[in-house]
Amino acid sequence: MDRTSHEKSQVAGLLLAAGGGRRLGGRPKALLAHRGRPLVEHAARALREGGCAPVHIVLGAGAEAVRARAELPGCTLVDNPDWAEGMGSSLRAGLASLAGTGARAALVMLVDQPGIGAAAVARVAAAYDSPSCLVAAVYDGLRGHPVLFGAERWGDVAASAVGDRGARAYLKAHQSAVRLVDCSDVARPDDIDTPEDLGRLE
Repeated sequence: MDRTSHEKSQVAGLLLAAGGGRRLGGRPKALLAHRGRPLVEHAARALREGGCAPVHIVLGAGAEAVRARAELPGCTLVDNPDWAEGMGSSLRAGLASLAGTGARAALVMLVDQPGIGAAAVARVAAAYDSPSCLVAAVYDGLRGHPVLFGAERWGDVAASAVGDRGARAYLKAHQSAVRLVDCSDVARPDDIDTPEDLGRLE
């Protein structure tokens, strides 16, 4: 295996899929239907096909239903009992689950962005160059997901992940170190947050 492919194989995929869809009437986002299958399946496939391994998925709202209904071969499912506290708790749970896997970076994706697929994942993963790197996708000049954290940063990222802000504060504090990768031509970063947003699903 050459150096590039070996390093790429050390990028784990981390899918945050615990949200309860409060503004969607309490429908777990992971189970929203897109092209006939749950959203969580599409996001997990994007991570796998984008070259991430292993792939860990953080579940919260409707976790039992997700386990029963979604087909997620080869993925490690991580329960976050504190999911209602916000995205920060899911990011902490996910990073903790990756400790000891040998992964040298975590590529973080959100379950409610169906317009982000394998092409954007692969592009961000390809920017990995060291266990201390920070990489983020950019859409029309605005930072978005996926975001990649080298393993040496996981502890500090987790410590700053509170409430529903996830890693936003950490990225802002270290913005000069973030390598920005334009994904505007291969993905759309729209969230599925409100009933009006459901029209983006197929």
